[in-house]
Amino acid sequence: MIRLVLPHHLRTLAHVGNEVALDVNGTVTQRAVLDALETAYPMLRGTIRDHTTRKRRAFIRFFACQQDLSHESPDTPLPDEVASGKEPFLVIGAIAGG
Repeated sequence: MIRLVLPHHLRTLAHVGNEVALDVNGTVTQRAVLDALETAYPMLRGTIRDHTTRKRRAFIRFFACQQDLSHESPDTPLPDEVASGKEPFLVIGAIAGG
């Protein structure tokens, strides 16, 4: 079971609490986790990844085990701690401005 933490606005949209638990079959990658999330919560399609390109949207970041994984390949396996459910996979809304 994968633990996923979403930013507040996406939790509100999906009507979920602080964490979402997901079953991911096969290798646990960013793509597999986000595919499972969008299957379980179709209202989130297009909010984290572009509908067409499936690339991460600007101002969305991915973290796991205190590491920024936003620029990693979506098919790179996530850390074992995330795959085992010990640590959550974090989807963070980035802040910009000046």
